[in-house]
Order: sequence, then structure tokens, then C-alpha cells
Amino acid sequence: MSGGERVLLGFARALRAAGVAVTHDRATMFLQATAVLGADTAVGAYRAGRATLCGGPDDLARFDQVFAAWFGTSATGLPLPRGRATAGSPNPSLPHSTTGGGLNRASQTFPGRSNGFETLLNPRQQRGGGRHAGAGRGAAVESGSGDPLPSGDASGSESPGRGDAGSEPREPSPREDPREPGAAVPELADDREVLRHRDIAGLTATERRVLAAQLATLRPRPPLRRAARAVPWRRGRPDLHRTLRASLRRAGEPARIERRRRTRTPRRVVLLVDVSGSMRPYAEALLRLAHVVVRSDAPVEAFTLGTRLTRVTDALRTADPERALARTGDLVPDWAGGTRIAEALAALTDRYGARLRGAVVVVCSDGWERGDPADLAARAARLHRLAHAVVWVNPHRGKAGYRPVQSGIAAVLPHVDHFLAGHSLGTFEEALEVIAHA
Repeated sequence: MSGGERVLLGFARALRAAGVAVTHDRATMFLQATAVLGADTAVGAYRAGRATLCGGPDDLARFDQVFAAWFGTSATGLPLPRGRATAGSPNPSLPHSTTGGGLNRASQTFPGRSNGFETLLNPRQQRGGGRHAGAGRGAAVESGSGDPLPSGDASGSESPGRGDAGSEPREPSPREDPREPGAAVPELADDREVLRHRDIAGLTATERRVLAAQLATLRPRPPLRRAARAVPWRRGRPDLHRTLRASLRRAGEPARIERRRRTRTPRRVVLLVDVSGSMRPYAEALLRLAHVVVRSDAPVEAFTLGTRLTRVTDALRTADPERALARTGDLVPDWAGGTRIAEALAALTDRYGARLRGAVVVVCSDGWERGDPADLAARAARLHRLAHAVVWVNPHRGKAGYRPVQSGIAAVLPHVDHFLAGHSLGTFEEALEVIAHA
């Protein structure tokens, strides 16, 4: 591990000590993001950290404070705004283990910058920083995990280009690049946009609450089909019967030609959500998605499948999502149990075959099956013959290196029209678009 990576991980530990839920996955993404955006600039490290280490809007202010205290600079290298910590003044909002007598600053300027940007220490400077141990505010600071943070310059001198001590600090405009006055810079990535592409299985409790709020705002469009009966219309095919009746009402006098056309009406959607043990990280989010679809304008039927088939349509019609999920949980006896998809599909086609005819059937499952794959293939083939389209949403479909070689999913794929990923909010939105056009 390079010296720069050690300092970045030390910053992540300090952020965790300050109360931000920094997981191992987030720290890994932070290192990857800084490699892309450039760890040799404060702006690159700042943007990478906000996009990967913060779990929600509540973490942004704490992130700014820890970033300023750890690196001794704002994201732009200009003086920090009032109310934020500087390198020479401990931040009262940080935990004692992070501030402990004042944080030291990195001693090397960013390469190619003459305005006092401060950067990650290289390995030689980290080893040599110990000679300042007794000269200032402290040679090392303990991180949240107990590892000593790298020591830096304890002189407390102000870097050139950061403004005079008596000058009034200025907050740079969000659209202004302080390195080149008047130049526009792209805005920081939206944290909600970042969450859209995060794997639901790795979300924290706070992130899951944000995800639930975002799912509740979805407005799915129903798939459409041509109506069986035509309706009067200004343009369209001539309606002979209505034209003759209009003529008879006028004693046989010629009347204008009446026309008709077939309209489009919402097509039925049938949802099946796998609630077995292997789907446990995704089952709640998928049920929230099912709640949104059930509450839409389309005629919808919703079921859960595990060791048996359970109809949960009425429970999911409850307006409040939390009450709807609570009612659904009371109805489902096989939550986080085994998986018998073939038996569930057999029960679905036998008991609800009339509702499947011409419908868009959406199965949300990873395809793990305890039964015979040949039996599952036969049940899936019958389902495909009844339905207008079969959409299979698999949480593992969008993960790197995934191949549908497991016996259950391999058995049903020949009878599936759309095989989609379903591990994040973004993939949920894509699935809703596919359903709307099925």
C-alpha cells in the first residue's frame, strides 16, 4: 500500500470516528474514486470522498469538518469559511480521539500547485515527519480505529496563497473555480444519484431509509394493450352500423360517415417476489417496489413465493408503505425460508390461470430451486404460454462476473422474454420501463 493510500484510509477512519458510517466497501470505493478523479488534488479527494463515504445529507457537514481538519485545507485550497475547522483550531464537533490537541497538516504541497494546496504524504515524508514530534501540537493523532495517523508539519505556518491571517475568509461560489477566477466547474455528484447505483445488499440502515423514500416517489406506467371494443372517434375506420342508424334517424337522408377506433387500455401485471433466505437482502426493497406498482393505475396482482405461494395484493393496496409491508409480513408464513419455485408456479397457473392470460408476469427471484430443474422448466413454459410476456428480475444479474449457470435460472431462461438486473434503485427503474413497454 502506498503512502497516499495510507493517508486516505486514515482519513476514512477519522471520518468513521466522527460518527459517519464508513464501511469497508465505502473505503474501497473511495480509493478507487480518488484514483479516477486524481488524489494529487484536494478537489479530487474531496469529491471522491463526498460521493463514496457519505451515506446521506446529514453526513455532508461532518465530512467537510473532518476533511478540513485532516488535510488542513478546504476542497479548493482557499481559506475555510467561518464555522469550519482549520488546521490550527480543533473542531469541537469532532470526537476527542480525532481532534486531540489539534490535528496536524500534511507537509507537502500538491504537485504543480503553487497556491498552497496540501496533499497526501509520500512514504519518505511520512517516515521523516517524526522529527517534528516535539516541535508543535503533536506528531501523530489517533484515528477512530486506534492506528496512528501520519504526522505532518507542526509549525502552524500559513501556506502561501491561502490569504492573510487578518483577511476575511470567503466562501467560493459553487460554480466558480478558485484556481481560475470566473471559470465554471462541474457540480459535485448528487448523493442520491450515487445511491441509485449502490447494491441494496450493502446499504446501511440510514441508506435503506433513503432508498425507501425514493421508492415511494416512483410513478410506474402500466403496459398497454388494444381494447377489445372500438369507440367513436373523429378519425379511424368507418363505422357502418352507426352511420346507417344516423341516416335512419334522418328519414334515410344521407348522413356524415361515423368513424371508430380501438383505444389502448392498461394490461394486467402479475408480480411474484421471492422471499426465501437467499433473497433476504433484497426482499424488503422488492416488496416496496411491488407496493408502488400495486398502487399504480394498472390492474395488478402480487404474490410472494418461497416454500409456497401467497397472495398479498390486498395488503399492498394499503396507502402507507410501512403499514402495507407490516400487513404483508403477517400474511407470509415462509419469510426467509426455502425455495420451491416450481410448486409456486404450479399453484399460480392452476389457481390464477385466468388472471395470467395476456398479462405481463414479473418474477423477482435469484432462481435458486430445491426441486427438479426439469419440473421448473415445464412450469415456466406453461406460464409463458399463458402470459403476454415474462420478465425475470434477478438481483445477481447486474454484478460483475455473473453467469446464469445455476440449475434453476438456467431452466427458466428459455421461457423468459426479458432477463433483467434488480440489485439497485437504478435497475428497479429500468425494470419498470421494460414492464411499461412489454
